[in-house]
Amino acid sequence: MRETLPEVISRDALARRVRSILHEGGPGNPDVLLVDAERAGDPPVVVKDYAPRSGFVRRLLAPALLRREARAYRRLEGIGAVPRLLGRVDDLALVFEYRPGQLLSRSLRGRLPEAFLPELEAAVQEMHRRGVVHLDLRHRSNILAGEDGHPVLIDFASALRFDASKPWGRAACAALAAVDRRALEKWRVRLL
Repeated sequence: MRETLPEVISRDALARRVRSILHEGGPGNPDVLLVDAERAGDPPVVVKDYAPRSGFVRRLLAPALLRREARAYRRLEGIGAVPRLLGRVDDLALVFEYRPGQLLSRSLRGRLPEAFLPELEAAVQEMHRRGVVHLDLRHRSNILAGEDGHPVLIDFASALRFDASKPWGRAACAALAAVDRRALEKWRVRLL
């Protein structure tokens, strides 16, 4: 990651600026932190951080998992429903644009804008067109109803990337995209 992602916050600054823990990770998962921006008036950022995990996870798993996730986010740059990858702290943490919202749940039935589900479906279709399959959209913590009423797709840790310019890549993506489409159908039933 060092060669391609800029360091946007130091580990020392991170320790001083954590506003809250959005999700405390388990033994093999990162903590997800809401972090105040360096300059007053700038929006906060989200940091996905493996530093608190065991030595095995920090040395062997985290760098590879974060490289893989960063590649998925780079492939999805420009899709409005996907927060921007801003950079890194180090080999154990990525920094993302903060997109506040609510976790998708049945409690939002009838409260979302009419365009929410079509926008979500369009974002997932564009993701698939670019050769990325999320694979975990059924989990309520991976889709947010943004404060602005638009969908937000997050956590591409389990996502797979395929070369959409090649017939085999398009075929593999199309086959696995069924997992994401079934998840969208689940949300359509629960939200309508």
